[in-house]
Amino acid sequence: MNSKQVPKKYNPNVSEFLALCGRNYIRILKWLPEELSLNQNVALKGEHGVLMVKLLENTKYTQLVEIYRDVGKSQFVTTPSVVVRVYHDAKLAEVLTSQQIYKLQPVYDYPNLRMFHRDEKYQVNAFLEELLKVGRSPVLASQV
Repeated sequence: MNSKQVPKKYNPNVSEFLALCGRNYIRILKWLPEELSLNQNVALKGEHGVLMVKLLENTKYTQLVEIYRDVGKSQFVTTPSVVVRVYHDAKLAEVLTSQQIYKLQPVYDYPNLRMFHRDEKYQVNAFLEELLKVGRSPVLASQV
């Protein structure tokens, strides 16, 4: 008798996700300039490379920031880029968009047409954590 196994439903670990967003918030605060004006680009040099930061929106309790790392012109590698909502009241930083994903869902069915992971939102926020390590030790902050 050959029975079909039903895949186990994915349940996101909310506390783990919030902890990740909290770590990202702390990392962002370490190098995000306080006096950053809208649409201003800032280059942050760290020991592991340069991050470019652009403030897209600034409200009383939140900021919308684009963070990317220029890897030069290449037909094989695209510039890693994320748009992050920084919640100062909740002390969290969450990725809203990344690369070609314009609205991240909390959970994706798997398999799906775009082959996103079930925990794609968590994975993209974990990528932000790694990206933030590039500029973790600011050597020089310059306006571009």
